[in-house]
Amino acid sequence: MAASLRRRTAAVAATLAAVALTAGLTTGCDAVDKALDCVQTADAIADSVTELQQAVENASDDPTQLEESLDSIDKNLGEIGDKTDNADVDKAVKDLGKAVDNVRTAIEDGDNTPDISPVTDAAGELTKVCTP
Repeated sequence: MAASLRRRTAAVAATLAAVALTAGLTTGCDAVDKALDCVQTADAIADSVTELQQAVENASDDPTQLEESLDSIDKNLGEIGDKTDNADVDKAVKDLGKAVDNVRTAIEDGDNTPDISPVTDAAGELTKVCTP
């Protein structure tokens, strides 16, 4: 009877250890997946910021490019905001969103060549906090 109890106890302990290990690995993978999502989205935002810079340079030719670039950044900010619970990333997303809103306001007020350096700076900060 004692041997049977020891085997059951050992089997239960082994099962609990396996569950704990699997949970730890899954949590670790989730963290890695979130970091990769952050990096990929930050990269997409960097591309959108480059497009925004080009749109500002070509604003006299096609002013709709400015809005399209800002919309692209907003879309990516929404995606990254939904995928993270990191305080630094959240702050960087909010700062970039505010910078984008300020550029939108400048455009609505008639400025076809707004200062986008705050957008560029905020995007750089987002890239920095997303880099593992």
